[in-house]
Amino acid sequence: MDKADEGAALLAPQDWSFPVPIAYGPGRLSEIGARCKAMGLTNPLIVTDRGSRALPFIATLHENLRAAGLRTDLFAEISPNPRSDEIGAGADTLRAGAHDAIIAIGGGSAMDGGKAIGLTARSDYRLQDFDYAAPVPEVAGTGSFPTLITIPTTAGTGAETESTAMVTDVERGMKFCAWHPLYKPALALLDPALTVGLPPTLTAWTGADALTHAIEAYMVPGFHPLCDAMALEALALIARWLPVVVDEPANMAARGGMLTGSCLAGIAFLKGLGLVHAISHMVGAEFDTQHGLTNAVILPVVLRFNLPGQEAKVRRMAEAMALPDTSVDGFIRAIDALLDRIGIPRSLAEIGVPADCAERIAAKAMQDGASRSNPRPARLGEVRALVETAIAGARPG
Repeated sequence: MDKADEGAALLAPQDWSFPVPIAYGPGRLSEIGARCKAMGLTNPLIVTDRGSRALPFIATLHENLRAAGLRTDLFAEISPNPRSDEIGAGADTLRAGAHDAIIAIGGGSAMDGGKAIGLTARSDYRLQDFDYAAPVPEVAGTGSFPTLITIPTTAGTGAETESTAMVTDVERGMKFCAWHPLYKPALALLDPALTVGLPPTLTAWTGADALTHAIEAYMVPGFHPLCDAMALEALALIARWLPVVVDEPANMAARGGMLTGSCLAGIAFLKGLGLVHAISHMVGAEFDTQHGLTNAVILPVVLRFNLPGQEAKVRRMAEAMALPDTSVDGFIRAIDALLDRIGIPRSLAEIGVPADCAERIAAKAMQDGASRSNPRPARLGEVRALVETAIAGARPG
């Protein structure tokens, strides 16, 4: 497909059935009431983050559901880095309102919050029992979970096609991944029109998050051609459309290209992630930094650690991104330039992360599951050095 055809396709409605039912296209939020009724739903709970509570898409969602004759309510007590205590309050709200579904709408925090609420609301299990690293809790079947619908309003997190949710355990001060293999979205609704009003900084930060997902997922060792293919196509879309969407916020094809690329990158990282996320998760848990921004700052530091010796994989990523220089050094320079181009800060210190936390963050990052799928094994001292570099200056000035 040439560039003109791809741009036109991104403006048309598309229905995909893999890996879950996906409804893509500008304006498709208008279908949500009819789709809920077709699923037999009567009383969904809308879950979003505090920052999105008063945004227009929440009011539009309420109106569309009520116009279709559905009852609904809103839980909007999710932090930018969702907390385990908030998940408990949301589960209480779902049970008290006898809600039969969750519509998680917003960025990654909103969708993670909604998914985590759904994991716990109908069982006696604690959220920590659903830790990805722990034995899978035994449940009676898919009826043990409320129906889940995901609606991303940012193009970055890729959280809309799976049940995995990153949550901060407030007792330990650490993030962990909660999930269950039987809990998957019944529908992911991808409406690029919902991302048009995103502030320029969030457009850049979430776009860099999707870029990081695709790179880290592709670099995870092991044979997984499905995820690898998703990662490479995500890189192609993101490389083409991220600079455009930053320069032209109302460009609907660019918004659609980024939302699609983000979704593909989110599927790809089912293969795993790496040290960018292992460090970023712990920085976010402790300092409440925006996740995509934190990833973007850390990314070049980890690339310089991971990529030497990975020339074949780097060449394929560079070719997907249509880069003229497919060497390791050329790829890293191109990523540095792209991050400069979209205004990403050059150090964690610029976003409020102090130098004295490096040892502590590194120790926590070593416990994160993403550190175990990093393509290059790292010792504690090496991770501490990466954190220190990211704090002081993650890429050349």
